[in-house]
Amino acid sequence: MELAVYNTSGKATSKKVTLDGEVFGIEPNDHAIYLDVKQYLAQQRQGTHKSKERAEIAGSTRKIKKQKGTGTARAGSIKNPLFKGGGRVFGPRPKDYSFKLNKKVKRIARKSALTHKANTDAITILEKLKMDKPRTKDFLSLLNNLNITSERTLFVLSANDSNVYLSSRNIQRTQVVTADTLNTYDILKAKKMFIAEDALEVINNILK
Repeated sequence: MELAVYNTSGKATSKKVTLDGEVFGIEPNDHAIYLDVKQYLAQQRQGTHKSKERAEIAGSTRKIKKQKGTGTARAGSIKNPLFKGGGRVFGPRPKDYSFKLNKKVKRIARKSALTHKANTDAITILEKLKMDKPRTKDFLSLLNNLNITSERTLFVLSANDSNVYLSSRNIQRTQVVTADTLNTYDILKAKKMFIAEDALEVINNILK
């Protein structure tokens, strides 16, 4: 697939690039995408949830009433889960939700996600994106030039650029990442992808 290269003014230049079929034109594997997204979301979970159970509640351990003759159910401790302030029954405990996923599966998932975007014409190639200083107003002008209004957009750079990142940080539904940190979840979440021309080669080198 051949795409035109656009400049920061939103106009097509005379240059064109060809998307590598081994990265942007494979047979999509939706199950690999599912596994990769599932692992990514699982790793975002802190897993620090915890509630106190009966043995962890601070309170008296004396028997609060006699065993028989009260007309009510027997009760041995004020820490009984049935009482207000008692421990919770089978409450949540700290847990690690992460799981292992093979590198080959993750690579196939990213290729599949990029193929889906390429097939739906959601990828645009930009000239090298660079800013002299952090300025949100300049990045908003770039979005207007590219006819981006309220769509969730992903910009992919070849290397980390703090000026570009800081300029886009306060803009909703806009994300800037580098080619080496590109993941399946971010690709699928974005409605449009803008890949810097020099970042395209980095993506091909990583995923091929």
